[in-house]
Amino acid sequence: MSGTTEEPAEQATAPVDWNASVIAEFRANEGRVGGPFEGAPMVLVHHTGRRSGAERVSPMVYQPVGGGYAVFASKAGAPTHPDWYHNLLAHPETTAEIGTDTVPVRVRELTGEERDAVWEEQKRRMPGFAEYETKAAPRVIPVLVLEPRA
Repeated sequence: MSGTTEEPAEQATAPVDWNASVIAEFRANEGRVGGPFEGAPMVLVHHTGRRSGAERVSPMVYQPVGGGYAVFASKAGAPTHPDWYHNLLAHPETTAEIGTDTVPVRVRELTGEERDAVWEEQKRRMPGFAEYETKAAPRVIPVLVLEPRA
């Protein structure tokens, strides 16, 4: 979540500062955060900028799926996919912090019925995702699975 050059500086840094505070809270509390994410399962996903090559970390809500972790490129219902989505597709082998563990993962995008089943379950678990879906339309919100690798 980074600003673009068209945004005023204070807006461009706000999401980065917000992410930094969530990341710090996550790491200080063994993977738990409060505020709007109180009780939600959170993961810190490491990714490499597809253009910049910069290392980044993004906090995300996840849903356990099999032995992996589904994450949702909702961008709070924005009309475009988040940058981290494109970064993970470009560099699918990465790491994720879950609780106090850092796990090597491979990213896979879900499609068709597999995607729909996980997405419907996420909307059931966290109804705010249904609002994101409505706001994002006609964009279909991607669902990615972080699958642990050896």
